[in-house]
Amino acid sequence: MAYRVICGNGEWGFVMDNWWQTETGGPCLGTMPHFAARPTKAGKALPGVVADVVDSQGNRLPPNKGGLLVLRRPFPHMFRTCFGDPERYAKDWGKVPNVYTTGDVALYDEDGYFTVVGRADDVLNVAGHRIGTADVEGALVSHPAVAEAAVIGRPDEIKGENIKAFVMLRVGHTASAELEAKLKDHVRHVLGGIAVPAEIAFPEKLPKTRSGKIMRRLLKAQELGKDVGDISTLEE
Repeated sequence: MAYRVICGNGEWGFVMDNWWQTETGGPCLGTMPHFAARPTKAGKALPGVVADVVDSQGNRLPPNKGGLLVLRRPFPHMFRTCFGDPERYAKDWGKVPNVYTTGDVALYDEDGYFTVVGRADDVLNVAGHRIGTADVEGALVSHPAVAEAAVIGRPDEIKGENIKAFVMLRVGHTASAELEAKLKDHVRHVLGGIAVPAEIAFPEKLPKTRSGKIMRRLLKAQELGKDVGDISTLEE
């Protein structure tokens, strides 16, 4: 969870960013007033927080290399458990040995400023490149024919994952192989060839929660023929 507060005189302002989760009870990374603000950076680890970026085995990664955002020890305002589901919270401390795994992907620079890229399950790993689903979706939506888009990663023997996009078209546009090719070219122009979807589908609607969030995990489960899990929040 990240919040950005704009402070200024109405004509200009500073963006004060921070990152935290419900389970942490408060901000963990932030740009405090005496920190130099840096574009795209959530900030540094706040007092009492020992944050790090590691690989799936828990090895610390060097600066500017994306990996799993973890917290190496608890701190005073961090939750001790999750009400009604203590085992789930315990698992978050065991997914990577001896650390709390946030489920987010991040990187840090040489001065300790962190950039939070997004959820680990919302980041695509295509031929060794980490690509945010939001980046590809944003590129698709920037095309005048596209109203909404969602993308998922599918297993690929060569690339690790390839990208499949689900696109809702604006009124006046019709799905076709020609439009699919144009959208792929558009993504190539905006993000580069590595982010081009291998396939684009044009469903009648996208699955969303009642709050309007697209359920990518449902799309992925359906695509891979897996159990869709809890869909109690699915919009009817």
